[in-house]
Amino acid sequence: MTIHLPGRAAPAAEISSELSRILAEQAKRDAAEAALHAQNKEVLFDGLRHVGVAHVLVSFDGSGDSGQIESIEARNDADQSVTLPAAQITFAGIDWQSGAPTERRLTLEGAVQELVYDLLSDTHSGWQDNDGAYGEFCIDVRVRTIHLELNERFTSSELYTHDF
Repeated sequence: MTIHLPGRAAPAAEISSELSRILAEQAKRDAAEAALHAQNKEVLFDGLRHVGVAHVLVSFDGSGDSGQIESIEARNDADQSVTLPAAQITFAGIDWQSGAPTERRLTLEGAVQELVYDLLSDTHSGWQDNDGAYGEFCIDVRVRTIHLELNERFTSSELYTHDF
C-alpha cells in the first residue's frame, strides 16, 4: 500500500513519467539543432565560396570561466590572405523559449563565429571553464569540411608516499 501525503515527493511513477517527457523533448530539440547546424554549415560554405574564400582558420582560447575567438583568417584559392567581406547570409535557429524556427542575417564573419561557438558547445561543453582549452577550426570550403583540433588543459597532481 502506498500512502501519498500532501507536501511529500511525488510517487516514483509520476517522476519517471515526467523525466521521460523531459528527455524526449530534449532529444527532439537536439535533433532539430543538429539538422540546423548541418543546414547552416552548407549555407556558410556556399557564402564563402561565392566570395572566393577557400579556407578559414579560426583560433580560440578559453579558461577561468571565459573563452573567445582569438582570430579568424581567410585564404583564397591561391592561398593568399583575404579579408572576409561584409556579405550577409541567412542562418536558421530555434527560439529557446517557444521552440519556433527563426532566421537571422549574419555577416560571413558573424556566421563563422556562431557556427564555431555552436560546434564547441556541442562537442566540448565547458571548454572555457577552469583550466580551459584552446585550438583551431579549419574550414575547408573546397571539400566542405570543418576540422577541429582542441587542446584541453587540466591540473594534475601525483601522490607519492614513503615509509622510512
